[in-house]
Amino acid sequence: MPKTRRQPSSDLAKFREIFAKSKHVVAITGAGISAESGVPTFRGSGGLWRKYMAQELATPQAFSDNPSLVWEFYSYRRELVLTKEPNAAHKALAEAEKRLKQDNRRLVVITQNIDELHRRAGSENVIELHGTLFKTRCMRCGDIAVNKDSPICPALKDKGSPDPAVMDSNIPLDDLPHCKKAGCNGLLRPHVVWFGEPLEPEVLEEVEKELSKCDLCLVIGTSSVVYPAAMFAPQVAARGLPVAEFNIEKTPSTYEFGFHFEGPSGTTLPEALKP
Repeated sequence: MPKTRRQPSSDLAKFREIFAKSKHVVAITGAGISAESGVPTFRGSGGLWRKYMAQELATPQAFSDNPSLVWEFYSYRRELVLTKEPNAAHKALAEAEKRLKQDNRRLVVITQNIDELHRRAGSENVIELHGTLFKTRCMRCGDIAVNKDSPICPALKDKGSPDPAVMDSNIPLDDLPHCKKAGCNGLLRPHVVWFGEPLEPEVLEEVEKELSKCDLCLVIGTSSVVYPAAMFAPQVAARGLPVAEFNIEKTPSTYEFGFHFEGPSGTTLPEALKP
């Protein structure tokens, strides 16, 4: 007879007891937490930018074929994110990290997001799985640099409108962002992980280290379907450790998560993590 799956608990008091005793908390966050700040997820039927799906533009081949178009897309995303603010869920994680640190405890955020809203909220222990909109990588020398210029280059000023009626620009290659290292001047690309590219090995090593030490895992604003991040919480659950999900829907998982708190994480998470 097949084993009946236990339904995750929504007992907030019980969760808070566990959280109060936890020494090493890992929070895995996805697009849902940033969507509550107004950052588009570019998924589903509403996921178009102009006539393109994000998956069509976020590839090495797309950049090779049309760097002007891809830079318009990422310039739009950079400029948009600069107008958004961290929400109550971002702030709750940052405040909890500071509070736990005072007791020699640890909270680390592993995020699939590239918007840096966790850092802007004050989180310091942040692992960005897919990179960030605000770093560039040189295609020639490989230099990785922080870049928060707005716009990132003069040619992209007022470009990148998502309006389907807007024609794609054809910005000359020489006018796109280029490396500022002496003697290089190579074409820059966004320092993000595109479809078809592996995560950086050192990032994965850092993630594995945190997961191996954690005694409580939070899953926030992600449906856990994008690999390898989709396996992080199940790895923790498989060791018999508590996993608490804060999302608008339950994640389909082979493993049982101990808790599920349904609703916007900006509402549920601050209550769960408050002192």
